Amino acid sequence: MIYIQNAAQIATLGGASNKPKTGKEMEELGLIGHGGIVIVDGIFTFVGSDEDARSYVEQHAGDKQVTVFSAEGKTVTPGLVDPHTHAVFAGSREFELNLRLQGAKYMDILNAGGGILYSTERTREATEEQLIAETVKRLDRFLAHGVTTIEAKSGYGLRLEDELKQLRAARRLDASHPVDVVSTFMGAHAVPVEYRGDADGYVRSVIEEMIPAVAREGLAEFCDVFCEEGVFTVEQSRDILEAGRSWGLKPKLHADEIVSCGGAELAAELGAVTADHLLHASEAGIQAMAESGVIAVLLPGTAFFLMAKPADARALINAGVPVALSTDRNPGSSPTESLPFIMNLACLTMGMTPAEVLTACTINAAHAICRADVIGSIEVGKQADLVMFDAPNVLYLQYHYAVNLVDTVFKKGGAVIQNGRRVW
Repeated sequence: MIYIQNAAQIATLGGASNKPKTGKEMEELGLIGHGGIVIVDGIFTFVGSDEDARSYVEQHAGDKQVTVFSAEGKTVTPGLVDPHTHAVFAGSREFELNLRLQGAKYMDILNAGGGILYSTERTREATEEQLIAETVKRLDRFLAHGVTTIEAKSGYGLRLEDELKQLRAARRLDASHPVDVVSTFMGAHAVPVEYRGDADGYVRSVIEEMIPAVAREGLAEFCDVFCEEGVFTVEQSRDILEAGRSWGLKPKLHADEIVSCGGAELAAELGAVTADHLLHASEAGIQAMAESGVIAVLLPGTAFFLMAKPADARALINAGVPVALSTDRNPGSSPTESLPFIMNLACLTMGMTPAEVLTACTINAAHAICRADVIGSIEVGKQADLVMFDAPNVLYLQYHYAVNLVDTVFKKGGAVIQNGRRVW
């Protein structure tokens, strides 16, 4: 039995396991002052006032050993959830920074063979073991920043054997690392050089060859497409996502990042789990997402790093679209594992409130990867993933920006970070 005592503030995020929070609900954090938490066998068994938690321990400990952790002066939240990453890849692209500072645009770099295509070359050259070795370091940094679950997309293989290699690496990391890794197949991330000029031919390969192989091996839960001008059209994206659904893969969508091209509308039409990016989503697309219940996954770090105007979070929230946040960890447009910094950016560049961003990185992010029944809130019966921040309240998390305030992280009831250091 684990007893976390005397927390200055606990943000439980309770009461939203069945559906994500929208609108004003995103401000409701379920705050408990001077709180206590009890964990047994990796599951939350009590959350409430510290006085009541102490009584619970006295009544239920019996012959169980009780390990006490002090949370005095600290804020406790659910383990953070990152629902959009490209974390499994080889190599890096720091040389692109100078190109962009000199005025090169994202699509200019991609069309010149850089961007995703450069990462594809490095990932194809890497063995599965090399991919795992590189990605472990990223997962360690995620964990140190309070992230206990991530989604990880393929999409740097762009041919069958290398897409499978990425997804197999992700599956092995999920089994071996404290961070849970939820996999998404994204063979439609770009058109590889061998199919240049024949995007339809590559789409057929994704539909007829890759999706069945991924599904047969059980390597992914979701299917994603980069629906964007100059990448995959709405029609191509629809065909891929419908094919994925026929094989049991739930649809997600990179939508309206560079221009408004109907991605948000397509996500609503298909009833996708999420539509991500949305920097240029139309009013009609936003309304359609609200009506169909599609979750918007916003990536302010990507806009920040690309020096672009971020998505209109206020328009999405005001329309009733549930909003989640993510790092978009990838080698080119968002090379960071700091979800707390993304939370800072969501406040400072998109006008979201501290309460909204915490909701967006916990329970709503859990819904974005279909895990809200297990994680995303501190509630009795849920998996005991939590973070103790060296902060007196939730407001301080966004006030003291761009530093890592994580003190202690619990994953499945075990401490994996203590005093900011790895202990697993």
